[in-house]
Amino acid sequence: MLRKEQNELLTQTGLGTPMGDMFRHYWIPALLANELPENECPPVRVKLLSERLLAFRDTEGRYGLIDEFCAHRGVSLWFGRNEEFGLRCPYHGWKYDVTGQCVDVPSEPVEGGFCKKIKLKSYPLVQIGDVLWTYMGKPEHEPPHPEWEFARVPLEQSFTSKRWQESNWLQAMEGGIDSSHVSFLHRGSLNTDPLFKGSKGNQYNLNDTRPVFEVVEQPGGLYIGARRNAENGKYYWRITPWVMPSFTMIPPRGDHPIHGHFWIPIDDENCWAWSFDYHPVRALTPAERRSMADGQGIHVRYVPGSYRPLANKDNDYLMDRAAQRAGITYSGVEGIAMQDASLQESMGPIVDRTKENLVSTDNGIIMARHRLLKAARALREKGTVPPGVDPDHHRVRSAAVILAAEQTFKDAAKDDLIARPGVAQSSV
Repeated sequence: MLRKEQNELLTQTGLGTPMGDMFRHYWIPALLANELPENECPPVRVKLLSERLLAFRDTEGRYGLIDEFCAHRGVSLWFGRNEEFGLRCPYHGWKYDVTGQCVDVPSEPVEGGFCKKIKLKSYPLVQIGDVLWTYMGKPEHEPPHPEWEFARVPLEQSFTSKRWQESNWLQAMEGGIDSSHVSFLHRGSLNTDPLFKGSKGNQYNLNDTRPVFEVVEQPGGLYIGARRNAENGKYYWRITPWVMPSFTMIPPRGDHPIHGHFWIPIDDENCWAWSFDYHPVRALTPAERRSMADGQGIHVRYVPGSYRPLANKDNDYLMDRAAQRAGITYSGVEGIAMQDASLQESMGPIVDRTKENLVSTDNGIIMARHRLLKAARALREKGTVPPGVDPDHHRVRSAAVILAAEQTFKDAAKDDLIARPGVAQSSV
C-alpha cells in the first residue's frame, strides 16, 4: 500500500506538482494527426495535465498548441476563425499565430506595437507517425523527438486510437502492467477476438492462472516478466516493458501486431488512453485495420462525434449478465479495452491506495510506483532528468518466448526486448 501523501504525489499532475513537473519533461501524445486534417481546418480543444489548450493548423500547415483563451477578455478561441496564418478571436478580432504571438489587434494602431506585447502560452506540436506530439516543459529542457517504434515504422504498418477514460492516469497505467488479470478478465476474448485468437500462448494463459513474476530494472523503467508453465518442463514468458512515466507495451500473440498504450493525464480524475498496434515487418492487413477501427483488440467503439467509449459508466458498460454466466465474457463486458476500463473506473476517480492488500503478482506495480516516486523527488530536489526522456529508452519491445526452466528472461530474451528495424517480434 501507499501512504496518503505518496498517493497524492503520484496522482496529481497539474502545474507545480512533482508529477506534473515530471510529465512536462517528456514528449507526450496530444492529438491524432487526423484531428487536424488540413490547413485552416477548425481548431480542436485539448486538455492535458489540467491545462486547457487549443490546437490548430495554419495556412501553411504549421501546427500550434496554445492557451485556449484570448488574452483580451478570456473568450475561448475554439470559436475563432482560422484564417491567413493565424487564429482570430470572433469577439474583437485579436489574432494569434501558432506560437501564441498576437499578430493583430484591430482596435489599436499598428505603429503603437501593442500586439507585440501580447503572447499566449504555447507548446510545440509535431507530427511523428499518425500522432501529434507536444512537449509542455521549459524550452531549455526540450528533449529530442520520441523514437517509439510504432510511430517510426511506415504508416501502413501502424494504427493508433485514443479514448477518454474516467479515472486517474495511474490506476489505468497500473492495469497495463498487470499481466496476471489476463487469465481471468480477458479469458473469454483470447480465443475469439480477431486480433488475439489463434496464438499458442493463449492456451498457456488459460491453463496456468498463477503466473510467477520477475521484474528487472531497465534504463527507462522496468521489464515485467510473467512466467507460466509450458510443455516439457519449460516456461512461457510474457515480458512487458514499462517506460516512464506511462508507456506500456503488451507482449505479442502469434503473428498478430504488437500493441500497447500511453496513459496521459487530462486532469487528476481523467486520462487519455492511447492505444497502438503495429507490425515491425509487414503492413497491417485490411481485415486487421477493420477490426481495430471497429473496436476489437485494445481499441473501442465511440459515442458518435466523441472519443468517449460507447460502453461507459452511464450505461453500466453494456453489461451482459447472461454472457457472463455462460462464460462468453468473464466479466459480462465486451471488448478487451472496456473490460479493463470498466474495472479501473469502478475504483473511483482516484483509488485510495492506503486500503490495498498487495500480493506477489503486484511486484511490477510496486516497483513502478517506487521508480516514479524516486524520479519525481530527484527531479524536484536535484534537477535530475527522469528516466524515459532519452530516446534511447524508447527502443524497446515486448516479447513472448518459451525458455528452459534454468534460463532467466533478462539474459535469454535480451535481444528480443530491443526494437530492431526489419526484425520481426518474438512471439508464441
